[in-house]
Amino acid sequence: MASVCPRMEGFPDEGDLPRRLRQRDGEALSGLYDIYGAIVYRVVLRIVTNQAAAEDIVQESFERLWSRAHQLREDAPSVGPWLLTIARNRALDYLRLSDVRVSVAATPLESAELSSPAASAEGQLIQDESFRQLRAACASLNEKQQRVSELAYYQGLSQSRIAEVLGQPFGTVKSWTRSALQVLRESMGEH
Repeated sequence: MASVCPRMEGFPDEGDLPRRLRQRDGEALSGLYDIYGAIVYRVVLRIVTNQAAAEDIVQESFERLWSRAHQLREDAPSVGPWLLTIARNRALDYLRLSDVRVSVAATPLESAELSSPAASAEGQLIQDESFRQLRAACASLNEKQQRVSELAYYQGLSQSRIAEVLGQPFGTVKSWTRSALQVLRESMGEH
């Protein structure tokens, strides 16, 4: 992976942390953990439904970010989307490797318990606000859009597999997914 997605709306301002991370400044990694530690943990816990495994995966995700910091583009203003992608992929790998199966209703994202060390007050406010924005965006989805989004994101299912699971035509699932992404994009763009 030679580059990282451009800054996404709804993610907190990371200031000069991406630049400092590229320069191997350990304090930059600590600052990113203050900003993203809790939200990454919530997402991972929602996927793996095991607190110990979630904590390990969060740590592995930040380690992977640190080891690949040299891949950040010079103009990358945000590493949050990249970090969440790393964490999600690590969590899905955990499920595949351990043959653990998760039900979609296992741990709702909004009720996932926080288990991160105390972050700075400012970092915690940013995390909480970002999480509220994400939860509001997800709440704007209808039931069908939520279901396909959860199956794709939290269980890593393809659209064809989702169609099988839901007993719906592939084109219908594709349409629900496309409309869910559009709703999320519009909702997060408002914030």
